[in-house]
Amino acid sequence: MKKIILSAAFLAVAGFTSVKASEIKNSIQVAVYQDSTTKTPVELKDLPEAVQTTLKADPVKDWTPTAAFLVTNADKSVYYLINVKKGEETGSLKIDKEGKVVQ
Repeated sequence: MKKIILSAAFLAVAGFTSVKASEIKNSIQVAVYQDSTTKTPVELKDLPEAVQTTLKADPVKDWTPTAAFLVTNADKSVYYLINVKKGEETGSLKIDKEGKVVQ
């Protein structure tokens, strides 16, 4: 009798722990859009003269440029992304090829 009760308890526990897996019938579509922005490294000495002049102007001249990138967006707009540092602070500037700061 003891074995029968133990066997029944074992089957009950096994029944509760069985996996009820089924195939997913609704298909899920995932759309991935790639950003077509390109970022090309540029040497600081190779920046256009207008950009270098802007970097030497009043609001920015206290910051030291550390790296520069030429960024081309999908709409063919182009600007220079320049990483700058001032003491422990870091930041970045967006300057177009005419030397104007881009927001």
